[in-house]
This record gives sequence, C-alpha cells and structure tokens, in this order.
Amino acid sequence: MCSNNSNHKGGKGEMTKAPISVQNLRRRIYVKAKAEPTWRFWGLYVHVCKQETLQEAYRIAKSNHGAPGIDGVTFEAIEESGVEGFLKQIQDELDQNTYQPMPVRKKEIPKDGGTKVRVLSIPSIRDRVVQGAIKLILEPIFEADFQSGSYGYRPKRSGHDAVSRVDQAIVKGLTRIIDLDLRAYFDNVQHSLLLEKVASVARSAMRPDEILSGWIRRRW
Repeated sequence: MCSNNSNHKGGKGEMTKAPISVQNLRRRIYVKAKAEPTWRFWGLYVHVCKQETLQEAYRIAKSNHGAPGIDGVTFEAIEESGVEGFLKQIQDELDQNTYQPMPVRKKEIPKDGGTKVRVLSIPSIRDRVVQGAIKLILEPIFEADFQSGSYGYRPKRSGHDAVSRVDQAIVKGLTRIIDLDLRAYFDNVQHSLLLEKVASVARSAMRPDEILSGWIRRRW
C-alpha cells in the first residue's frame, strides 16, 4: 500500500531541492545500484506513490512551465482547486492499481527552416506527475550504469560540461572527435526491450514497466 505520510509543505518559498526523504532514498538506491550492478530492486512502487514523491514530481513539472495536455487542465486550475486533492486522487489511483494514462496531445512545430515539422507529444499534467515520480525513483538505478563521459539527458550535466570535457581532451593532445546522432531513436527503438530492462531491475505489486507500457501505447 502507498503511504499517505508527508512532511513536505508547498507554497511560496518552498525548497528548490527535493525533500530530504526523497533525496536520501535516491542516494541509497544509487549507492546500492553502483555497488551491486546486478541487484534487483523490489518494492520501489510504494515509494513512487508516496505523497512526498508526488509533491516533488509536481513541483518539477510546474517549474518547467509546460502547456496543458489533452484534458486542457492547467497548473492554474489545479492550484485553484487544490494541489493536495489533485495529488491525493493520483495517489489513490496508483494505490488501487486503477491509474490509466491519458492519450497525449499532438502539437506540430516547424523545423529545418519550416520545410519539416516535429510532432510534440504533450502529456496531461496528471501523467507528467506520475512520470516524474517514477523517474525520481528509477533514475538512480540507471544513472549508476552510465559511463563518466556520458552527458546527454543526465541530471546535473549539460552540453557545456561535454564541451569542457572536449577542451580537456584537446589540452591532453587528443584531436579526433566522433559525433553520432541516432535519427528518430525513440520512434524506432524496440519498446519491448526497454520495458524488459526496466522490469529486470525493478519489481513490485504493480511494476513501473507496466505503467510505462501504458504511456507508450498512448503515444504511438
């Protein structure tokens, strides 16, 4: 069952870092995954649907200032009706294994000077919160597997860090750079393999890979 306990308080002046309980949990997960790469984690789902995890996921989603999803619900509307009730409903659905992601809203934006379009898939805020909660718990496991020279889409790393790494290599006398880009990777990757990878490291009553599968079905 999911825990309803939470010592986190939102509102103006709230901490920019994750609540300490979430921070400590993420750190413990990372240390364990780093020390024992083949370790299979159990019971992570209960942490996904804790109020403090959902509150932090909501804070992060709101800080990104994203547009509403297919349901049209905005952050302003959620704040007006009450964030606590909004997150409690999500928690109840997760707890009762009744959570179902919504279809995403499609938005076309021009690319390559207007000759092509990129299709954005915009989830509802409700789904973004659940996505963020799962990311908060699963991310430390996969972070432990990354090489030190990997910078793409990783926490506390940026393109500037990658450029700095190249600068350091040039100073050492290295002069050859190989730049690779996988076109439409997420459109073509075998999702079954990704879900198997998630399932191989995290098991619980309702597995995170099952929720991820639901998101994939509604995106593609």
